[in-house]
Amino acid sequence: MTRLDVRDIPPVKRHPTIHEEFEDLAPGETLTIVNDHEPKPLFYEFQAEVESFDADNYEVERVGSEEFVAKFPKVEA
Repeated sequence: MTRLDVRDIPPVKRHPTIHEEFEDLAPGETLTIVNDHEPKPLFYEFQAEVESFDADNYEVERVGSEEFVAKFPKVEA
C-alpha cells in the first residue's frame, strides 16, 4: 500500500502528483491519499479517465475536520 499525504502539496500540483503515484502501482495495489477535503472531484476524474481505477472498491473516511483518507485501488491483472 502506498500512502500519500497531499495536504502540503500546492493544490494545482495535487492531481498530477496523485496520478503519477497511482500509475506507479502494481495491479491489485491501493493508493491511500490523505487530503484536507473529501476528494470527490478526484474520484470522478479517476472514474472517467483512468481505466485501471477500481471505482467499485473506492473508500473514503473522514478522520477529522480537515483530514480525509481515501483509498484508490488499482484493478488486478
